[in-house]
Amino acid sequence: MDHLCEADGKRHIYLDPDGCGSGWVFVIVAAPTGVVYQNQCGGYSCAQYEQEGYLVPLFGAGLDAELNEIFVGELRGWGMRGQEWPVELLDRLRAAVSSFAVYGSGRHHELYPTALVLDESRFAEAAEAWIPVVGPDGPGVLVWENSD
Repeated sequence: MDHLCEADGKRHIYLDPDGCGSGWVFVIVAAPTGVVYQNQCGGYSCAQYEQEGYLVPLFGAGLDAELNEIFVGELRGWGMRGQEWPVELLDRLRAAVSSFAVYGSGRHHELYPTALVLDESRFAEAAEAWIPVVGPDGPGVLVWENSD
């Protein structure tokens, strides 16, 4: 579902608006595209976060398994935005994020996929289904289906 917002003149696209999606993982690369992606995030808080940019799908089976183990299993569905993370759990999140790779890039001619890196300079923004990352095209967010 998407719509054109009269206030800002940008196209707004809601990822998984009816909650029927499953197993999808994307990176929203920050860029001045005029397209704003919104995702329900934060576990039970059901917050709506948005990022202007372009969407890069990540492919594979069970991509969100480790992320769900962290946020649904360890954190019991609470998003953790702005909270202090235990060191061991933060290390697991770093490893989970680095397991995702982007094939190709808008700015580079790479022969091998580039792993995502947790953007710790923006870590205060992190929540379930919304993790700030840096990839081959710069900053963005890693998004998947919220568990609520």
